[in-house]
Amino acid sequence: MLLDKLCNAAGPSSFEGDVRAIIKKEIKAFVDEIKVDRMGNIIAHKKGSGKKIMLDAHMDEVGFIITSINEDGTIKFASIGGINGKIIPSKVVYIGENKIPGVIGIKPIHLQSAEERKGSASYDNCFIDIGSKSKEETKKYVSLGDYAVFSTEYGEFGEGFIKAKALDDRVGCAVLIELLKENYECDLYAVFNVQEEVGERGAYVSAFQVRPDIGIALEGTVCADMPNVPEYLRATELGKGPAISIMDKSSIYNEEITLELIKIAKENNLAHQMRKSTSGGNDAGAIASTGEGAKVAAVSVPCRYIHSSVSVASLKDIENTIELLKKYLLSFKGGK
Repeated sequence: MLLDKLCNAAGPSSFEGDVRAIIKKEIKAFVDEIKVDRMGNIIAHKKGSGKKIMLDAHMDEVGFIITSINEDGTIKFASIGGINGKIIPSKVVYIGENKIPGVIGIKPIHLQSAEERKGSASYDNCFIDIGSKSKEETKKYVSLGDYAVFSTEYGEFGEGFIKAKALDDRVGCAVLIELLKENYECDLYAVFNVQEEVGERGAYVSAFQVRPDIGIALEGTVCADMPNVPEYLRATELGKGPAISIMDKSSIYNEEITLELIKIAKENNLAHQMRKSTSGGNDAGAIASTGEGAKVAAVSVPCRYIHSSVSVASLKDIENTIELLKKYLLSFKGGK
């Protein structure tokens, strides 16, 4: 399964090579041209006429980078992207291309002082244990600058749900790959960007090259339909379809495109929802502010527990996201 391969691949920001290889192989039969730029972005062109439309999904995931090795063989590390220190203890990670397994450790509660028990886990008091007894032994397997990612494997459970690491944004990559299998009349650029999780860096470079009229970010977004979260804080909910954004910290989304997406969803009886939050950001902000700018929108698949070792999404939401965007692209007749 495509989403299985994409999610299980390791690809934190600046280390997207494995993900890039999967995507290039999957899309080569459906596009006219594939380019990989100096940053590592994939820019795939499906030639047409009229408006130049750029669909964006980012290949990178949040992860960690090795910063030092302790004398006892344990490893210090920092985050690549936004991973809250509270969720890292006891997680299993794979380090580097050789997937060296490690466990993120913290002092057990039995040994913590009363003051320590009041505090939260943080990068300062956690370490990675690879089963080594010394610094010299660890250095045989791990080097400074190596990356680490959560070890979670893709799986299906419940009634049409999936669990995996990196659904942000491998789910967007999977949606974009499926969209390329259809033929359209518009001039379509499918761009799989690098380094979104550390400041949308890849999107600035790719948008400068493409110079689109319209840019649409395909994302996995925060979902909060869980106990103890009041209704007004539930930005999105699983099973209610793709989330159409109005605004976030990087963009105020184009009203014309947003209303058109809503109209198409209603006309085709496609489940959809509005993203009820202005937090976060994505590549659309970079697309809108590069070159002469572009009209932008964001359509996202809701993902519970995002930016953690495992996220949860609905297969039905993914299907509806594909259908909504497919019908939007097909609405450009004669390239207009």
